[in-house]
Amino acid sequence: MTKLKNSEGQNVPQVKFQVRDDGQWKSWSTDELFKGKTVVVFALPGAFTPTCSSTHLPRYNDLANEFKKNGVDEIYCLSVNDTFVMNAWKEGQEAESITFLPDGNGEFSKGMGMLVDKQDLGFGPRTWRYSMLVKDGVIEKMFIEPEVEGDPFEVSDADTMLNYINPKSERPKEVTIFTKPGCPYCFRAKELLTERGMKYTEIKGMRTSTLRSLGGAGTYPLVYIDGKNIGGSDDLEKFFS
Repeated sequence: MTKLKNSEGQNVPQVKFQVRDDGQWKSWSTDELFKGKTVVVFALPGAFTPTCSSTHLPRYNDLANEFKKNGVDEIYCLSVNDTFVMNAWKEGQEAESITFLPDGNGEFSKGMGMLVDKQDLGFGPRTWRYSMLVKDGVIEKMFIEPEVEGDPFEVSDADTMLNYINPKSERPKEVTIFTKPGCPYCFRAKELLTERGMKYTEIKGMRTSTLRSLGGAGTYPLVYIDGKNIGGSDDLEKFFS
């Protein structure tokens, strides 16, 4: 594998990203994106790929408000994909708090010393997975995944970056709610969560037997907060009170 480059203390590469925005072609320059701003960038091998879709991107989206509370103006997700792919991925992930940068030709990744060969997977040149904190175009900190085979994901995650910026920053709770269509108690539980400003992952239509195996009573909804079984809507009300 090519030796990866740590660019702390240096300026980000001067490139232009070709994006499709509101049905129009636009060109975003490095200066427009980074000048006078505090920015977090996380780069990943490809849109729609498993780790990127299930963990890397969603957690940055979940913590976006915490980053902003701690002085981060923008969060950029970068991949060597074209703008149409990145736009479709953003829509599917409902990641409205993240700006997607399509490094289609790999120019930014090459300038960062992070362009690697993924021909064995049929990907061609892609960016290595990393994250960085950039202030006014200057790279303050980089978290680069270890140079081993495969696709390591150990240090470029959102929590590691937020810990670097502010170790005492409060994390939003992770909430999962199991529901079924037409359930008024499910609706009430979601209302309660929304009133508390708590984002949640909703899983619909699971079998009753599976619900019981998760520790539920076999009735809907079933709410988990930070891995703890809270129960149904009445239990959730008690939890909040």
